[in-house]
Amino acid sequence: MKSCSKCQKEAVTFIRYSGMHLCKFHLIEFFEKRVKKEMRKQSRLGKNEVVALAVSGGKDSIVMMHILQDILGKRKDLEFQAITVDEGIGGYRPGSIKYAAKNCQALGIEQHIISFQDIVNITMDEITKLPIKTTPCSYCGVFRRKALNVKAKELGATKLATGLNLDDTAQSILMNLLRGDVAKLARLGPHSRVQEGLVPRIQPLRLIPEKESYLYGMLKDIEFYDGECPYSNRALRGKYRDIINDLEKDTPGTRHALLQSYDSIADALMKSFPPAKLLKCQQCGEPTLNTVCKSCSMVKDLKGMRNK
Repeated sequence: MKSCSKCQKEAVTFIRYSGMHLCKFHLIEFFEKRVKKEMRKQSRLGKNEVVALAVSGGKDSIVMMHILQDILGKRKDLEFQAITVDEGIGGYRPGSIKYAAKNCQALGIEQHIISFQDIVNITMDEITKLPIKTTPCSYCGVFRRKALNVKAKELGATKLATGLNLDDTAQSILMNLLRGDVAKLARLGPHSRVQEGLVPRIQPLRLIPEKESYLYGMLKDIEFYDGECPYSNRALRGKYRDIINDLEKDTPGTRHALLQSYDSIADALMKSFPPAKLLKCQQCGEPTLNTVCKSCSMVKDLKGMRNK
C-alpha cells in the first residue's frame, strides 16, 4: 500500500476519482468535511428543532446517525429521535433492528420502531407470497415512506434525515432520466420546500460513495448490520447500480458528475414542475395527489389478492 497523499503514513484506501491515497486520519477528515459541507448546503438547523433519523441498522443509516451526533450532538437546542421501520422480513430485519437499538443506546438517542403491520396490516413476507405483478421493492418503498412520515410527524420532527449515499442518489437520477419521469426527478430530496403534511428530508451522506461509508464505519469501530434484503435481487434498481458501477470503473467520477449535472438544473426543474397542491387521503389522512394515496391503493389491491 502506498503512502498517504497528504502525509507519510500508510494509506488505507485509494480514492480513484480524486487520485488520492489516504491514511485513516485523512480519510476520516475527508469524509467529515464533505458531510459538514452538505449539511450547511441542505439545511441550517435552527433552534429547538427535532430531527428524526431513519435508522435501519445498516452501514449508511448507522454512520449517518453517528456523524450527526458527532457534529451536532453538543447542541442543547437540537433533539434527535431515531425511527426504525420493521417491514416484516424474517431472517433479515430482526438482526438489523438489534444493531440499530445497540447504536441508539450507545449514543443516547431514543429509538422508535414502526412496522408495516402497524400501518398497512401486512408484512413484506406476506406480500411476496401473493401474485403481485411488480417487484416487492415497489410496495416496500411506498410503505416505508409512509411509515417514516407518519412516525416523524408523531414525534414532532421538523426534519427527517436518511442515510442515502452518493450511489443511491446517482441511481435515482439515472432511473428517472431514463424513464422520462422529469416531474419525479424534480421532487428528489433533499427537500428545500416544506409541504403541509410532509416532513422534509435531508441527506447528510449525499456526497459519500457507498464504499467510503463502509470504510468510515470500520475505521471508526462503528458496529452495523451487514446483511442484504432477500428480496433486493428482484429490484430494477440493481440494473442501474450495475450500469453506474461499470461506468465508474471505466471513468472514475461518473457518480459525482451525475449528481453535479442534476444539481445544476435542479432549480430549473423545480420551476417547471412546482410542488402540486396536496390533498388528504380519504382513508388514512396522509398527503396525496389524489383522493386516495398510493399506499392505501396498494393495500386495497393486496386485500383483493388475499381474498382470491
